[in-house]
Amino acid sequence: MKTDIRPPSIETADIEWRDGVPCSTRFDDVYFSRDDGLKEARHVFIRHNRLAERFSGLPGRSSFVIAETGFGTGLNFLAAWQIWEASNPGANACLHFVSVERYPLGRDDLRRALSMWPELGDYADQLLEHYPPPVQGAHRLILADGRIRLTLFFGDVLEAWRELDFQADAWFLDGFAPAKNPDMWEEAAINALKGHSRPGTTLATFTAVGDVRRLLSEAGFSMRKTPGFGRKLEMLTGEIPLSTEADGNAGEPVPHSIAIIGAGVGGSLLARNLAERGLEVTLIDKAPEAGTAASGNIQGALYVKLGVEFNDQARLGLSSLLFSQRYYARSGGDHWHPTGLIQLAYSDVEANRQARFTVRNDYPSVVLRAVDADEASRLAGIPLKTGGLWFPHSGWLAPGMLCRSLIRHPRIHRCFGFDAHRLTPCNGKWHIAGNGEQDVIADRVVICAGHLTPGLIPLANNFRLRTIRGQVSHLPEPSLNNPDVVLCGPGYINPAHKGTALTGATFDLHNHSPGMSAESHRENLTMLASMAPGVFRSPVEEIDPDLLEGKVAFRCTTHDYQPVAGPLTDREGRKLEGIDLFTGLGSKGLTYAPLLAEYLADRITNQPQCLPASLARRVATRRCHRQETSPSETIGA
Repeated sequence: MKTDIRPPSIETADIEWRDGVPCSTRFDDVYFSRDDGLKEARHVFIRHNRLAERFSGLPGRSSFVIAETGFGTGLNFLAAWQIWEASNPGANACLHFVSVERYPLGRDDLRRALSMWPELGDYADQLLEHYPPPVQGAHRLILADGRIRLTLFFGDVLEAWRELDFQADAWFLDGFAPAKNPDMWEEAAINALKGHSRPGTTLATFTAVGDVRRLLSEAGFSMRKTPGFGRKLEMLTGEIPLSTEADGNAGEPVPHSIAIIGAGVGGSLLARNLAERGLEVTLIDKAPEAGTAASGNIQGALYVKLGVEFNDQARLGLSSLLFSQRYYARSGGDHWHPTGLIQLAYSDVEANRQARFTVRNDYPSVVLRAVDADEASRLAGIPLKTGGLWFPHSGWLAPGMLCRSLIRHPRIHRCFGFDAHRLTPCNGKWHIAGNGEQDVIADRVVICAGHLTPGLIPLANNFRLRTIRGQVSHLPEPSLNNPDVVLCGPGYINPAHKGTALTGATFDLHNHSPGMSAESHRENLTMLASMAPGVFRSPVEEIDPDLLEGKVAFRCTTHDYQPVAGPLTDREGRKLEGIDLFTGLGSKGLTYAPLLAEYLADRITNQPQCLPASLARRVATRRCHRQETSPSETIGA
């Protein structure tokens, strides 16, 4: 049993198979009934939470939230998924399943356990395909084309209930027997349930222990004993009475109309996410089509630089990377190229940083691992002078094409060629004015207009947002020893596609010229020759920068180079009703945008949030206000 695990890895379950049933050696207990685990799940959790009848009565665009202690083999989750599909809830309704697991099963044990029920095979296959690596924290899995959303928290139960924002309609309490695993059933853990429950929330558990019943009653549940399953004579069920005022709040109503300003990768991902949840979305951009500005490059790398210390910044980067890899594998189509990526130790300083990184952190090899120069060269298919960090599931995208494919949805209404320049609140709605165009009116607005965002924020302009020019260079494939993988360092180069490889980008803080320059091309060539000289077939000096093609775009970043996603607030933290920011993605937009679009869509639809509270604070708008107060600064709504 491995106990010296450093973050972000988490210790996995030690499984012993006894008579074909998985048992935890740590807790000396079975994961499900020896009689029939699926029948037990249906009897205890599905039947006694009345899920079939509750699912079938759900209206369209609504959601139902099940929360669980002890994900284990995922059997309860799959049983709930199966009855959800069979109950035929309303169109665009979503089942959210929130579960915590301190010792997650390895993929092979999970596969073996779920293979016992062939009738769940299709569901199990999807779960296994998306099952996250054993790293701490919250993982959001999107299944069944978005009809099922699983928030799987790997960590302690008290941390999960403190970090996760959701209101349950039903509880599955299934964390091994109280005598075997007392931490899962301690008073603080049970008291936390009410804060995540609404009036009418139901509960079921296989145990009938008196102390558990007492604690649940004290937490606000009306409890009773009922016949158990198999050898267990009794079990417990409960409910928060409808007359009770639960600790949680109902949240804001779901808006009838949403306008998103900016059709780059962030805006396009958010528009598609909301449309798939059943909302009508107006997507606004001054360009004639989506993905033309900073999202308009022919190639972009899926890349994040993880810090030596595993702090909240590193947690956000890792969560974004893992989610985006799953998202693009599912929805990236022909625009996603999972070639793998090497973050090169291109200098003594970077080599030292990576050495400290590998000593202080323990990442599963499926996420990343250190490679020497020989292995890096073998992976890349070209000679490299240094090793680095290998990310096997990363790669590159065609971001402009991705944006244009994402917005092909009947509930996304395009308003292109509209140069939005002012947002005004009026009668509970937002009016978006363009130059000589009729106003667009919406209940809620999301500003994700990249470097144009500051000019649209209806507050005095005191946000610490910066515009950074970046130029990429297009290198003709005949001039290259084409790498098989993405290579990253002070810049990056992607494998050539259709005769061209993209490299760059410059980081120009003081140059605001929109035109391409030979000097910027020369800077990209010099960077690449220093980072990976084996890329060039002949001396780099023989490439004429004046003859290269490329693209100039302007990134929007923040003072701390971390993205912004969430309600617009003033310096004191007061929210402006009905308006959100989604910006500051910098050069890592392809990595951050899918998870943050999911988070914003969760908030807008008042559904369980995929970001834990610590990371939601990390991307909140309030941190971007300047510290000085100007007498002219006022709230715009």
